[in-house]
Amino acid sequence: MNNLDAQQSMLLIIDIQTKLSPAINNFSSLLDCALKLVQGSNVLSIPIMVTEQYPQGLGFTHPLLKKELNLSAYFNKTHFSACNEPEFLQSITGYERPEVVVIGTEAHVCVLQTCLDLLDKGFKVVIAADAIGSRNKRHKKIAIEQMRDAGAIISSVESIIFQWTKKAATSKFKEILKIIK
Repeated sequence: MNNLDAQQSMLLIIDIQTKLSPAINNFSSLLDCALKLVQGSNVLSIPIMVTEQYPQGLGFTHPLLKKELNLSAYFNKTHFSACNEPEFLQSITGYERPEVVVIGTEAHVCVLQTCLDLLDKGFKVVIAADAIGSRNKRHKKIAIEQMRDAGAIISSVESIIFQWTKKAATSKFKEILKIIK
């Protein structure tokens, strides 16, 4: 697998929702990492898609994150895999970006099932391991292993942002540096 390319990538945020967040192990760190990745995506003009699992029950996307999601496409879902929702695959394919960076909750349910289906559809899937979470940290670890075994690339938010940025001494890099620090 090659380095990520900002022109070929998109960010998929899975179910980082208000009512689920208190139950997620180490949620504050996950949210901080998610915010950095969203801000980096905004600087680098990387499209963002957001799913919300049964928002009537689990609430909507966390407000600190939602504040940064300017032109993002939202999908309400009831399936654990977003790929099983009407129009989701059509929408994600419409971006014509084969690299999908995935963050969200829960790692062993919705993140796992969506990633396995995206891999099955031929996407290059990259998991920002520091921006996914589960209620039980052991479940997250097992999900990461399963996604890696299925062909996903396991990475970190900072690595992904620097792969997208490619080079220092540019105006974009200066904006990225503010996010990373």
